[in-house]
Amino acid sequence: MNFFWLDASAYAKRHVAEKGTQLVNYLFTRVPLERMICLFDGGGEVIFVFVRRRNEGKITTTHFNHLREHFETEFVDRDEIEQVFQTKEQVTDSWDLIEKHSINSPDAILLQCALDRTHELRIEGDNLVLVSSDKRLMRAAMIEGLFTFNPETDSQAALDVLIDPP
Repeated sequence: MNFFWLDASAYAKRHVAEKGTQLVNYLFTRVPLERMICLFDGGGEVIFVFVRRRNEGKITTTHFNHLREHFETEFVDRDEIEQVFQTKEQVTDSWDLIEKHSINSPDAILLQCALDRTHELRIEGDNLVLVSSDKRLMRAAMIEGLFTFNPETDSQAALDVLIDPP
């Protein structure tokens, strides 16, 4: 069985209509929340997407407040989605990923945490799929041996295979 790790770029699509939103919402209708994983610190990045939209005049303050409330209700106030808190060791281990893949610190921390979680899942016979539209992060994840899904460029058929592997 596959678990799905959503980075902030993917999770924001759940709340803000943009390229890839349809596939992220499709994922949420097909996969139980208990098979979703997010880095808790990534929540701030999702809120920043809402702030940027509000500051650009693309959404109203009322809509911003609604998005933030819905996000917090689904992500912070519920226990179904696994929320990962990075450790000091994961942060320091991620520094090698920064150098190796030329990715920024938040992406390296997410990748290190995802790699650690993948190792745990594989022991149980399961796997992890990183869901993101960040090209550098996705390239690094693939090099590190993770399954990936980009909701901006991959197809629903590809997602279906990851949701229900043969």
